[in-house]
Amino acid sequence: MTGKEEFIRLKDAMQTQIIGQPHLVDRLLICLLSDGHLLVEGAPGLAKTKAINALAQRLEGDFKRIQFTPDLLPGDITGTEIYRPQQQSFDFQAGPIFHNLILADEINRAPAKVQSALLEAMAERQVTVGGVTRKLPELFMVMATQNPIEQEGTYPLPEAQLDRFLMHVVIGYPDAGAEQQILRLARGEALQQPVADFPRLTQADIFSARQQVLSLHMSDAVEQYLVQLVMATRQPEHYGKDLAGWIEYGASPRGTIALDRCARAHAWLHGRDYVSPDDVQAVAHDVLRHRLLLSFEAEASGMTVNRVINELLQRVPVV
Repeated sequence: MTGKEEFIRLKDAMQTQIIGQPHLVDRLLICLLSDGHLLVEGAPGLAKTKAINALAQRLEGDFKRIQFTPDLLPGDITGTEIYRPQQQSFDFQAGPIFHNLILADEINRAPAKVQSALLEAMAERQVTVGGVTRKLPELFMVMATQNPIEQEGTYPLPEAQLDRFLMHVVIGYPDAGAEQQILRLARGEALQQPVADFPRLTQADIFSARQQVLSLHMSDAVEQYLVQLVMATRQPEHYGKDLAGWIEYGASPRGTIALDRCARAHAWLHGRDYVSPDDVQAVAHDVLRHRLLLSFEAEASGMTVNRVINELLQRVPVV
């Protein structure tokens, strides 16, 4: 079985457990294939936590959930130096960040100082405590969940940390049909009905699939289109005076890299051996959503990031 078929089976298996959220499942796998991190925003009870847990159960690797609260400390995430009086020395006690799959649950419930404890880990794949730098596992992925920022007791994520997330996915409520399936699934779980066994994907399988994704063919024309999309966020005046008035800051080069990686993974997951403009457009919202800062005028007039990205996709010509 090829790596692609294994990931298709993984996707199908997850969708039997995560009902009504196919977009979330698809983006989870794209981030896994792209060696990136995922930020998921949605109301409580929409299977955000269950999704990363379902993925962890089907991969070779360990999983750790961190519940972010206002009283959480940075050392609770990275680990701390503990003094041993018998040896008269300090020993490092590793924190939960030293696992393969990390769920940062309700990340915006903790202040910025705690959120920043993830910055080095997400960007450099290492943690520095007490002047000593320690490497994280080669397979390392953070999925953070956050409730809508309007809810009481939440702290907005700083822009520097948002940029570390490969994708920012916003999910909504399932429809009536999916809701009925969720009821039946929950009833079956309560009755402890057996679930079909699924062989775990090994880390070697994941690393091999990542190489295939990176080797996917992308023509110069598609690459140029991808770059022009990002450049349009920095120079919106070239595509309309109204667009220039909406965007305060555009995407960084990290956004260009993310768009490339995600478009490749999207094409690979959908069985193609080349990247098309459709793949770039399919992932553009989730890649750029958290990388664009709108002007005060845009927000005051009710303009949203999604609508701005829609305008970008319409106005930037496909090469």
